[in-house]
Amino acid sequence: MSRIAVDAMGGDRAPEEIVLGAVAAADAGADVVLVGDAHRISPILEARQAELPVVHASEVIDMADDPTTALREKKDASVSVAARLVASGDAQGFVSAGSTGAAMAAAALIVGRLPGVTRPAIATLMPTHKIVLDSGANLTARADQLAQFAVMGSALASSHLGLDRPRVGLLNIGEEDGKGRDVEKEAHRLIGAIPGINFVGNVEGRDLATATADVFVTDGFTGNVLLKTAEGAALMVQTLLAEAIAGHRELQDLIARLAPALSDFRRRLDPETVGGAHLLGVDGVVVIAHGSSSRVAIANAISMAREGANNGLPAKIEQGLATTPTRV
Repeated sequence: MSRIAVDAMGGDRAPEEIVLGAVAAADAGADVVLVGDAHRISPILEARQAELPVVHASEVIDMADDPTTALREKKDASVSVAARLVASGDAQGFVSAGSTGAAMAAAALIVGRLPGVTRPAIATLMPTHKIVLDSGANLTARADQLAQFAVMGSALASSHLGLDRPRVGLLNIGEEDGKGRDVEKEAHRLIGAIPGINFVGNVEGRDLATATADVFVTDGFTGNVLLKTAEGAALMVQTLLAEAIAGHRELQDLIARLAPALSDFRRRLDPETVGGAHLLGVDGVVVIAHGSSSRVAIANAISMAREGANNGLPAKIEQGLATTPTRV
């Protein structure tokens, strides 16, 4: 069974919520090791009468720290120690709700990139069960890097969504071939030539709600804007729905009957249901959780990391990258 190292000191609500999330994940069958200040972690475990292994780390990389500098100067930072556990094979993945930059740097520099990968990418799972990458790791990307993202996203969709032939689309300003900037035109050609990738061509943002594609490939700037826009649209729909039914007493019985469905609707839109986002392209499973993650989100992030490790996600990506075009 795959072991997941958890950065217990990363996040706005660390270490208590992180530790309690790890306990919940362990209760659900995950093999978890906590990394951080043992003097602060142990009392939380004792209060819950829980027993989890703890690897002591005396330092923490703060949100205000420069990630690369802090990684170099704080050798015993919890995220660095967690990454070293993966690099040594003592864990198969790690989860952190701390500084995203620090987690990315630790993954790239300590765990290491997969052969040929120049830019690891953050892959986010949408409520409509679509995967968007990159969603923030790289503001820009070359055509060959977008081709690598296509392979990474396809492997994740196969591992996480259970799809035999995930449909991969290139996010663009139109569906027609030849649309977009030079980088999209070249990426379209490269992705279409990758063996084993079920490439459906260009897709648009609205296709997040259609059956056109399962994986949306783009650069990190565009992907992050897409995610934030989708979050805003979801919030707008909830607000408009609440306003539409407010004051209509005759609808109360109907609303009561719809309550279970509406509850599931809210659950699917809640980021904590997913827990985090995969950082793909490194030689291990890395899940980055939101800084404000609660115990629920952390437990779900650990579950996501465990699933990726058990399904051999890095190996699947490496196998796919072997047939992916290099820089042109």
